[in-house]
Amino acid sequence: MEADCAARVRKCHQCQVHGDLNHMPPMPLHTMTSPWPFSTWGIDIIRKIHTTASKGYEFMLVAINYFTKWVEAAFYKVLNSKKVAQFIQTNIIYRYRVPHEIISNNGLHFKGEPEKPLRQFNIQHHKSSPYHPQTKEEVKVANNIGRILKKRTKNYKDWYL
Repeated sequence: MEADCAARVRKCHQCQVHGDLNHMPPMPLHTMTSPWPFSTWGIDIIRKIHTTASKGYEFMLVAINYFTKWVEAAFYKVLNSKKVAQFIQTNIIYRYRVPHEIISNNGLHFKGEPEKPLRQFNIQHHKSSPYHPQTKEEVKVANNIGRILKKRTKNYKDWYL
């Protein structure tokens, strides 16, 4: 069965076009531990989405819980720091209570407005460094959502966000 699946993926044009291109040598995995559910979240912006079915939505903001691996995602036509702050409040704090910490990259979207609710609710904000990429790996796994959308929207033109 595994050989059949591998042969199917090799023949699938969409799988080849949207598949991962890993140019990095394999590294040992480092697990991120979380003391309780919904205490630690990773947040990241997924690259622009260019599908005809997206109705103009180009950005996807994804947050993933390190304990449960639960994913929260939202789509935006224009993404700025104010919308990131609203996402943190509505999709994380108001739904799952105040987390202990949030991990993001050093992007401009995570500076300014998003720092206000973090200070207000006393949430620790950790920024991953480019030299320690394993802190962002949980959210990068959620990047599969973008690839899945690209594959599926070519087949279902009436799908929209």
